[in-house]
Amino acid sequence: MAAPEKPIVFTEHLQLTALGIQPASISFQSLTLESDAWICVREALDTPQVVIVNLNDSNDVVRRPISADSAIMNPKADVKILALKAGRQLQVFDLGSKQKLGAHLMNEDVIFWTWINDTTLGIVTDREVHHWKLGESAPVKVFDRHASLAANQIINYRISQDEKWLVLVGISSNPNAGQPGQTGFKIKGAMQLYSLERGVSQPIEGHAAAFATIKLDGAPNPTKLFAFAVRTAVGAKLHIVEIGHQAPNPPFQKKAVDVFFPPEATNDFPVSLQVSSKHGIIYLVTKFGFIHLYEIETGQCIYMNRISGETIFTTAEYELLSGIIGVNRKGQVLSVKTLNNPELAIKLATRAGLPGADHMIQQQYQIYIQNGQYGEAAKIAANSPRGLLRTPQTIETFKKLPQVPGTLSPILQYFGILLEKGELNKHESLELARPVIQQGKKNLLENEELGDLCRVGDLNLALSVYLRANVPNKVVACFAELGQFDKIVLYSKKVGYTPDYAQLLQHVVRINPEKGAEFASQLVNDENGPLVDLERIIDIFMSQNMLQQATSILLDALKDNKPEQGPLQTRLLEMNLVSAPAVADAILGNEMFTHYDRPRIANLAEKAGLVQRWLVDYFGRLTVEQSLSCLQEMLKSNLRQNLAIVVQIATKYSDLLGPVKLIELFEQFKSSDGLYYYLGSVVNLSEDPEVHFKYIQAATRTGQIREVERICRESNFYNPEKVKNFLKEARLSDQLPLIIVCDRFDFVHDLVLYLYQNGLTNFIEIYVQRVNSARTPQVIGGLLDVDCDEATVKSLLMSVTGTFPIDELVDEVEKRNRLKLILPWLNNKVEQGSIDHSVYNAIAKIAIDSNNNPEAFLKDNNLYDPAIVGKYCEKRDPYLAYIAYAKGFCDDELINITNENQMYKHQARYLVKRREIDLWTQVLNPESIHRRALIDQVIATAIPESTDPDDVSVTVKAFMHMELHGPLLELLEKIIIEPSPFSDNRSLQSLMFLTAIKNDKGKVMGYINKLSGYDVEAIAKVATEAGLYEEAFTIYQKHDMHAEAMSVLVEHMASIDRGFAYANKINQPAVWSRLGKAQLDGLRVKDAIDSYIKAEDPSNFAEVIEIANRAGKHDDLVRYLQMARKTAREPRIDTELAYAYAKTDRLHDMEEFLGMTNVADILQVGEKCFEDELYQAAKLLFSSISNWARLATTLIYLGENQAAVDAARKAGNTQVWKQVNAACVDKKEFRLAQICGLNLIVHAEELPALLSLYERNGYFDEVISLMEGGLGLERAHMGMFTELSVLYAKYRPEKLMEHLKLFWQRVNIPKVIKAAEQAHLWPELVFLYIVYDEPDNAALAMMERLADWDHDQFKKVVVKVANMEIAYRAVTFYLAYQATLLPDLLAALTPRLDHGRVVKILQNADHLPLAKPYLIATQKLNIAVVNEAYNDLLIEEEDHVTLRSSLETHDQYDAIKLAKRLENHELLEFRRIAALLYRLNSMWEESLALSKADRLWRDALETSAASKEVAVAEELAGYFVSIGNKDAFAAILYVCFELVRPDFVEEMSWRFGLSDYSMPYKLQLQRDQASKIAALEKEVKELRSRTVEKDSDNEPSSLLGSGLGGRLMIGGPTGGPPFMGNGVPNGGGLMAQPTGFY
Repeated sequence: MAAPEKPIVFTEHLQLTALGIQPASISFQSLTLESDAWICVREALDTPQVVIVNLNDSNDVVRRPISADSAIMNPKADVKILALKAGRQLQVFDLGSKQKLGAHLMNEDVIFWTWINDTTLGIVTDREVHHWKLGESAPVKVFDRHASLAANQIINYRISQDEKWLVLVGISSNPNAGQPGQTGFKIKGAMQLYSLERGVSQPIEGHAAAFATIKLDGAPNPTKLFAFAVRTAVGAKLHIVEIGHQAPNPPFQKKAVDVFFPPEATNDFPVSLQVSSKHGIIYLVTKFGFIHLYEIETGQCIYMNRISGETIFTTAEYELLSGIIGVNRKGQVLSVKTLNNPELAIKLATRAGLPGADHMIQQQYQIYIQNGQYGEAAKIAANSPRGLLRTPQTIETFKKLPQVPGTLSPILQYFGILLEKGELNKHESLELARPVIQQGKKNLLENEELGDLCRVGDLNLALSVYLRANVPNKVVACFAELGQFDKIVLYSKKVGYTPDYAQLLQHVVRINPEKGAEFASQLVNDENGPLVDLERIIDIFMSQNMLQQATSILLDALKDNKPEQGPLQTRLLEMNLVSAPAVADAILGNEMFTHYDRPRIANLAEKAGLVQRWLVDYFGRLTVEQSLSCLQEMLKSNLRQNLAIVVQIATKYSDLLGPVKLIELFEQFKSSDGLYYYLGSVVNLSEDPEVHFKYIQAATRTGQIREVERICRESNFYNPEKVKNFLKEARLSDQLPLIIVCDRFDFVHDLVLYLYQNGLTNFIEIYVQRVNSARTPQVIGGLLDVDCDEATVKSLLMSVTGTFPIDELVDEVEKRNRLKLILPWLNNKVEQGSIDHSVYNAIAKIAIDSNNNPEAFLKDNNLYDPAIVGKYCEKRDPYLAYIAYAKGFCDDELINITNENQMYKHQARYLVKRREIDLWTQVLNPESIHRRALIDQVIATAIPESTDPDDVSVTVKAFMHMELHGPLLELLEKIIIEPSPFSDNRSLQSLMFLTAIKNDKGKVMGYINKLSGYDVEAIAKVATEAGLYEEAFTIYQKHDMHAEAMSVLVEHMASIDRGFAYANKINQPAVWSRLGKAQLDGLRVKDAIDSYIKAEDPSNFAEVIEIANRAGKHDDLVRYLQMARKTAREPRIDTELAYAYAKTDRLHDMEEFLGMTNVADILQVGEKCFEDELYQAAKLLFSSISNWARLATTLIYLGENQAAVDAARKAGNTQVWKQVNAACVDKKEFRLAQICGLNLIVHAEELPALLSLYERNGYFDEVISLMEGGLGLERAHMGMFTELSVLYAKYRPEKLMEHLKLFWQRVNIPKVIKAAEQAHLWPELVFLYIVYDEPDNAALAMMERLADWDHDQFKKVVVKVANMEIAYRAVTFYLAYQATLLPDLLAALTPRLDHGRVVKILQNADHLPLAKPYLIATQKLNIAVVNEAYNDLLIEEEDHVTLRSSLETHDQYDAIKLAKRLENHELLEFRRIAALLYRLNSMWEESLALSKADRLWRDALETSAASKEVAVAEELAGYFVSIGNKDAFAAILYVCFELVRPDFVEEMSWRFGLSDYSMPYKLQLQRDQASKIAALEKEVKELRSRTVEKDSDNEPSSLLGSGLGGRLMIGGPTGGPPFMGNGVPNGGGLMAQPTGFY
């Protein structure tokens, strides 16, 4: 029994960073997880790449250099299909087969894409969603994105299992979250659920969604569910709803359960949903790493915990364990699988048939049994997973249980649940059938009574029984009751049963009219013709008053419009004309039928009021003139009665008759109503201005004012001037149409004039209040033009409530000099809180004109437009213009007005306050005539008045920018030297210094003496850079900056002596240090070191060391380094001190130094000593750090070679061995060199340099000895054997072959081949080619270079060549040099040769006889070239026997050419062969001619017989008679019995007395005729007997007997050659006998 599972299994599969994936690449934008098979990561490195991780094998990590925006792997684990996106370009690759599966360029940017199944990509753009199936050329649009997902980041797109439902998920930030009345979360989720079948979308608020299918208890089919999670400001919910409900299934009750978020996760929300279809569990993952498990059917929360401290940004279904797998931002790949809740485990196990809960299910079953809950026990047993409890033991248990009163017995309850669930297993089936079988009543399971019994409770079960019992009438009845009418006809035909379809249809129509119509259509449209009379069907439907269904059936049945269907067509129209005239009208209008009773239908149509249709249709057959005449007559005869029909006709045929003529027609009869209704039907489709105008006229005259208003407002095609004038003349009570026309086409002035003059001022108010308030300015202007009373104008203006352009109103009244007129209205706007600039512009203008304290208004009010008001003031008062422009920073306008009016003081103040460099640049332009005056005002007035440092700063910058250095100094002296708020300003003082340094150096020293608040360091530095060294020195000295002062002395004034004196005076370490640096720069090394020692400053030790070493001042350097070592523990100091000891040969001090603690780089010192050839010092240094490698090298230079080798052995370093070896070779210590060399040659990379060393010095024997000595080493490698081979090839070629035969498997053969080729060692070269499996090169080498020929070896090689050209070259070579061995070579090469080419080679060389054995061996292939060559050879050898055999056996050759060649041959046998060739090619005359010439009668007879031609045989017989060869004549009659005609034989016998010779022929001929007659008589008898038997079986009188007079005539020869029954040819006559002559 399986052990119970844990509540939840949490597993970490991988750590992506451990696989080398950059942490920055682990994000939603660059990592994709399409399934539990693959992870795909894009890494944006120097070379972008895509990393593919196999989750089933963590060692399978593939990196590809791919530059793409997105990469996703196909979810299938057994294929490697990668989809890539770069911009709008999409590509799909099969990495396994290295093929491109598809490519497409999208028209829009792809913002999200994913694999929705194994073969289809889901692609989301800004507006649409597409699907791209592998193998299709382009994606297919599926649906448009909903507006609710606009500006959302798409995070998921999923599809249901049946691919009929789709959901798109996006998220966006919600800026309104947390505000009062807002329930939205800060991260808002939006989803679009789309039904593919219905083509409709539903927007839903949610963050994550998934589809699922479960099978509910008692449901025949799975139920499709949609689950989604959402978080709002008031909480979070998980919703589970049914989609696509199927009728037999019980409805799924919608679930909405709370999703718990802990207090610390206030900003957490769902990011992913996955559903385990197997277990029925929903896995919900949140952004903060919490996981929730819910049972899908009940919505119960099973488990909740935090599984990750980082965001899990992508998940997929973990199919292997029916769980969930995901990746967090740390790169952890995590999975979660199932649980162990007893009750829920039982439910899940029973639903999915899972193991793991067996023990709990059995325990629960026993508890129910013990507690007497037999019904619950029956349920758990019947639903147990994998049939765990559906066993014979369970059945026995239920049979033994006692029955509870008032309930069914337990066993019946158990079987009832089983039957509801579905199929029974074999034990349960046997148990149910056992009583029936035991009683021998098997037929009870398949009889009608059982069906009747089942019919009461289960109609489907009854149907099954009836089918097995073969009761057709009840089967049909069951089909009818179940509504399966489509199966009735099929079943009846199958079993040969014919039910009463009419009665059945009548029954169906009564209970289900819709199904009745379908059933009737099936009966009518049966492939064998209608099963019920159509009239009868219509009677049935009409008896139930089902006109619509009857009409539908008749329309379908009468669609062919056949003449014989006339009565039914009439009935169809009659029914609808009586009860549904509109339907009849539509049928008649479509002209579907033409065979109905027209008078009858016309009468009914007239009664139904459909006569107008007939009349209207009638006009369609008339000409234009006829139609107009008829219409005129109709209006003339009875205008009132016919007006409606005339309007209808005019409307329908308006385009044909022409609107102009129709308008004239109606106007002729002064029918405004008719004209109105006609034009009303066409005006919306017409663009004719006259039509629109006439319509307005007609509507006006008929009082349709609202229609006039509509057309005036909406139409764009009438003439506005014409309509305006008409409406004026019409003097309507409602002037709104006129107002609309004038408003639309800018006739406002005319409108106002008209309305005012006619006293219709109320319509003016209506116009500006209700129609278009934007026209108020023009209306006011118009009223002022007509001298309207001001009170009226003010009242009208105050009554306007809509908005209008105030600027235009001001312009209108200003143009008329009536600006004060609108002041009350302006004041009212101000009181209402208006902030419109135009209002305040107007008030400002009024204040300026009225001089009502305008300056205060312009300064205090911030709502007017300064540019407009300033412009208004320019000519009135420039100062007011200056105020307005300054208020609005109208720079250009202000500059112009102040320059024009010489207001430089105001301009200067404005510029200083404005602080705009660009503006200063403009006014300080050197070409400006106002520049000097402005500068004077700035210096004299604006700057002294200013108290803001920023004002001064910007002004100074402007002066500097324009390079006004003189004025700038004046300005600065004005505010610094003279008392002012800026006298102590540090920046300004510094600026003054800088300006003076740059432009007036003479003033600098005076400034130094007067001022002290400047930036000392900056000014001194600038002075230094400007060459004012004394000034800089004075500044530093004055402010006690002695080190900087020393720098000026020694660096800029270059006075080291003055610096030395200054240092002695000050005596500060920093000063000595600066002096030391200067002395060092001047290469006064000793003085510099003394200064540094006085300063006790080791900071510049690096430079001191470098210069002292370069100058060779090692003794002084020792002093300095000893001082420096006291305070600075720097490795370089100790290192240089050790080196200085070495350079001064103070080896004893060096030993003491090495013995104490130090931080020197001893190795570096040793190297430098070694380079300087201070070998004793280097020996001490390398010994102290046990650096055996460098010690060994040093010992070599000291001549201690043996010690050097010992040191190298201790070092064990290849480089050391290399150095020691080189030294030993250089000193010709070859024994020691070989010791070193043996340690080197085992390293393949060191071998070339070592060999080069020996070879370069000419030590060939020594290096060969070294290499030979190394072959026995344990680490001997291929390079050693290879290089030794090369050395042998170069210097000891006699040893190479032996070496190769022993070690060819361990050498680099290509390299040795090259060496052997360079050394011209051909046998060795051939050997190498052979063992290297290069037969082509081996064969070429042997043919080109080998002197001693080895035929057997070459033959073995040449049969293996890949290039057959070498083989043909070998044939040519053998012809030239080894001709006697050619047959053997050809025999070896025969299977691979092109024999035709070989024969041509032999023929061209004239050596064909040499290859006779080859030709014989290859002739079996029956090749024309070989056959002809061999035949030529036989002819040349005069071997006619073999030639004939060859020709008869092999037929591929030019027979005619050969025959012509042989027909004149001097030997008879060859001429016979020529005759044979002619015969074989049906050239009978040539063959017979040769045979006759050589008197070869037998050959001639054989040719004649082979020809099968009468003419050839009779010609030869005649020839024999002509030459008197009677025996040959007799022979040809025998041989050509079938070919010679009897009359020819009789004639020749009679003419030439050959009766004796022709008698055998005649006898045979008579025998054949007798046999044929006998056979015919037999056939006639058999035929006659069969005819008699047939007549006796049929009627007594035979038509054949009376028609043919009782005679049966049979004629015609039998086909084929005459054979007798025994199969002997020639009718069983004489066999052919040899004649004995030719």
